[in-house]
Amino acid sequence: MRYDIIIIGGGIVGLSTAIRIKEISPGLKVAILEKENTVAKHQTGNNSGVIHAGVYYKPGSLKATNCRSGYNQLLNFCNKEGIRYDLCGKLIVATLREELPRLDNLYERSLQNGLDKVKKLPGEAIKEYEPYATGLAALWVPYTGIVDYTEVSLKYAEVFSERLGGEIFLNRHVTNIISNTNHSEIITRDGNYQANLIINTAGLFSDEIAKLNHPQLNVRIIPFRGEYVMLKKAKSYLVKNLIYPVPDPNFPFLGVHFTRRIQGGTEAGPNAVWAFKREGYKKTDFELTEFFGALGWKGFRKVMMQYWKMGLGEYYRSYNKFALTRALQRLVPEVRSEDLDSGGAGVRAQACDKNGGLVDDFLFVENKFIINVLNTPSPAATASLAIGQSIAEKAIARCKNQQSKLPVFH
Repeated sequence: MRYDIIIIGGGIVGLSTAIRIKEISPGLKVAILEKENTVAKHQTGNNSGVIHAGVYYKPGSLKATNCRSGYNQLLNFCNKEGIRYDLCGKLIVATLREELPRLDNLYERSLQNGLDKVKKLPGEAIKEYEPYATGLAALWVPYTGIVDYTEVSLKYAEVFSERLGGEIFLNRHVTNIISNTNHSEIITRDGNYQANLIINTAGLFSDEIAKLNHPQLNVRIIPFRGEYVMLKKAKSYLVKNLIYPVPDPNFPFLGVHFTRRIQGGTEAGPNAVWAFKREGYKKTDFELTEFFGALGWKGFRKVMMQYWKMGLGEYYRSYNKFALTRALQRLVPEVRSEDLDSGGAGVRAQACDKNGGLVDDFLFVENKFIINVLNTPSPAATASLAIGQSIAEKAIARCKNQQSKLPVFH
């Protein structure tokens, strides 16, 4: 079967890209190949469900611009399709004096990103928003919300396949890509497909797909597992909505926080630990080839040397409930270890370059035959329709001029 465009990976970015392509160019024949028996099973399906406003992102970065645009597009889509969400707002709380300048920087960044309703709060005002939280100062971000991204993705899939005439093939595990002068052959365990252009949105395996066309790829995906606990129902009054710490600029994760879920309940966490398997959602999950593949990447060894102290702290909290509780008590002192039940986990596909840099912004690498989407961390779910629009525009331009050569870009 031959298509104008085939998208590998049925997560939220792949699905949103497919929608945008068909909306712009309805005549193009587009298909999605997904290796699982349903869409949105991995990063999307294990997402904490936060609608991000754009507080943290460097003004002018792809994260910032796509988050602000995608935020509005996501809300419009949810309103149109009847998907429930709640713009409940969140607090970012400084609990240490050394965090106060960083909180001020976040406030300035918020304004630069167009979030003019963000408020600076003195410590005594925190309890007006979260009665059981404590800190020296805080930011109130009224734009932040919660939603079920699996529900959003299933609706994306419905729109693409049932309204726009796209095709989704499940249980299609891609094993090879063979490119010739004018098209590519995608080999799967359940049949072959031809495409004039491929878009790789394979998430945790996006680098493996990319290497089929880019054998000298200079980034690798390193999986980081985020482990959560759930606040017991009897203690749900301790957290009204979302409570976050001021992030440490020396560590590429946001730190443990509290998040009310749209499905009910309040999540706390996560720890951020290297997963020994790309789809390793349990502490016991281990895959030998993937484990040594990560260790064999020079860039990741450099990351380990740089962040080893923080990494050990994350593992300690992973295996010691009391240590996690102490971290949570910085934000909500009344939380006790007995108030916490086991929760779920997600695995983040973090791109790591050969020099030991954890890629912070969205990253795309392309050649004549394929557009590889290699790093779409948070806020990718919030920004999915905006990211999809950008990728769709690139793809359609390619389809109109298949022979043009485009440089690798970042």
